[in-house]
Amino acid sequence: METTYFLIGGAVIVLLLDLWIINSVFRSDSPMLSKIWWSALVLLLPIVGALIWGITGPRGVIKGPSSPEHSKG
Repeated sequence: METTYFLIGGAVIVLLLDLWIINSVFRSDSPMLSKIWWSALVLLLPIVGALIWGITGPRGVIKGPSSPEHSKG
C-alpha cells in the first residue's frame, strides 16, 4: 500500500515539474518552433526531457507585467 502512495506522489511531482517546465518554455525568448520541440520532448519523455531541459534548455524569460497594479501587495 505504501508503494502505491509513493508512486502516486512521484507521478504528481513529475507532472507538476513538467507543467512548470512547459510554462517556462513558452515564456522564454526562444522561437515558437523551439518551444514546440521542447514541449513535445517534455511531454513524451517526462523525466528524461526534464533532465535535458534542465541542462540545455532556454534561459531567457520574457518579463512579466510591469504595471503598478501588479506590484500592489
